[in-house]
Amino acid sequence: MKIAGILIGVIVLLLVVVAVRAMQTGKRAPLAGAPAPDFTVNSQDGKPVSLRDFKGKWVVLYFYPKDFTSGCTIEAHNFQRDLAQYEQKNAVILGVSVQDEDSHQKFCAKEGLSFKLLADTKQRLSASYDSLMDLVVGKLSARHTFLIDPAGVVRKVYLKVEAPKHSEEVLADLTQLQSAPAAK
Repeated sequence: MKIAGILIGVIVLLLVVVAVRAMQTGKRAPLAGAPAPDFTVNSQDGKPVSLRDFKGKWVVLYFYPKDFTSGCTIEAHNFQRDLAQYEQKNAVILGVSVQDEDSHQKFCAKEGLSFKLLADTKQRLSASYDSLMDLVVGKLSARHTFLIDPAGVVRKVYLKVEAPKHSEEVLADLTQLQSAPAAK
């Protein structure tokens, strides 16, 4: 019982620290309707990838904490499982975490991922989307997702992501956004 109480106390303390730092920096996640911040970072193949490369396509920009962890692996597998459906909807999947290209390359090879994973080693991309957690053990990308339309505008923001069902949720929202009269 004591260990559980200590663990809960540590988690609450970490959440307070993250909230205070977010208030101090004044950064906020881009809101739906705002232009998506552009970026250029390397993918797992060592080649630079920019948001502007995907002008004319929908972009699912998803941030995740760490390669090879259970929740991140489940989330990536589900995006991979649904990749053909995203492609039919003119959408690309871009995963982002602070691990380097080598880690992403190994993660893709081991897990059979064929979409781009972006190596945000300088943590600028995660910070520009207010998706950077400053933990006692270091900085990691938070589990957030931004659905960006073909004109580069954020259409949907997901700040409370449940990895097992997230791809289905994003796909449903993408379908709904594309069927709306303004999206055509």
